[in-house]
Amino acid sequence: MLYIAKPKLQLDNFMSEKITIVTGASRGIGQATALLLAKEGHKICVNYHHSVSKALETVSLIERAGGIAIAIQADVSDEKQVVAMFEKVDREFGPITSLVNNAGILMHQSTVETLTFDRLTHMFAINAIGSFLCCREAVKRMSTKNGGVGGSIVNVSSAASRLGSPNEYVDYAATKGAMDSLTRGLSIEVAGYGIRVNAVRPGFIHTDMHADGGEANRVERVSSTLPMKRGGNPSEVAEAISWLISDKSSYVTGTFIDLAGGK
Repeated sequence: MLYIAKPKLQLDNFMSEKITIVTGASRGIGQATALLLAKEGHKICVNYHHSVSKALETVSLIERAGGIAIAIQADVSDEKQVVAMFEKVDREFGPITSLVNNAGILMHQSTVETLTFDRLTHMFAINAIGSFLCCREAVKRMSTKNGGVGGSIVNVSSAASRLGSPNEYVDYAATKGAMDSLTRGLSIEVAGYGIRVNAVRPGFIHTDMHADGGEANRVERVSSTLPMKRGGNPSEVAEAISWLISDKSSYVTGTFIDLAGGK
């Protein structure tokens, strides 16, 4: 379902526009990123899966700050919904110039011994396959080989891909490891076609996602074990994403920025 915050704009020159899809942008890191990029002049597609009210709140915040955004519902693990989302953005704004792959899920803490097949397939479908699908559609539009003007992709991975998250989220960590491999491999594939692909790897960030894992205060619990003795904020991750998308990082691709307080 498509929600448009303002009457559809008639753009004369899509090539001069900064048009960005942020998946999972209704809360946390995704929302902070959408807000920051909108302030920097990007037209934003606020992708969400379940919460239309939170997505429209993000659109409203962007609008009140003078930006332009639309909210589009799409389950990134569903190929047809991903394709439809990109096509709607094509119609409303034009071809995208950047993508932030942020959508992801965290399930209740578990050891590998107790994982179920259904949990694993659901986790990988959203966190890993969804990122591949969105990257595929972005490359089709951005690649100079296909007549595009280039662009930037930032994958929101996790420090868990390095740390493994034993006794808690090994399955989640593995999906982020897949995202790391996607980042590195795709960056080499498309470097000659005007597309840069990078990733951020947040650590313990204050977001609602920890409640999804059954421990809402997880960041507070582990803060004392971090070298910086505190958790991070979504806005701090958004700043790194914004830099990777911008021309300030024009010679950066296949690179990972760790935002984990020294962990």
